[in-house]
Amino acid sequence: MLKLNIVMWVALILLVVGGLNWGLVGLLKFDLVARLFGEMSFLTRLVYVAVALSAVIVFVPTFLESKK
Repeated sequence: MLKLNIVMWVALILLVVGGLNWGLVGLLKFDLVARLFGEMSFLTRLVYVAVALSAVIVFVPTFLESKK
């Protein structure tokens, strides 16, 4: 089992936020991030990039751990 440091915790929280947002988009055609920060504003794009980086941060160690 992976030991979670603060970076991993933040990444996991961002992944949950991103997953919930995609669920809202898919089910209700409602983009909460865009609604909060503006349609493709700097902050909206920053949240989207942070969620994408979080996926990489969580995926890479998980993948490497499963190879052991």
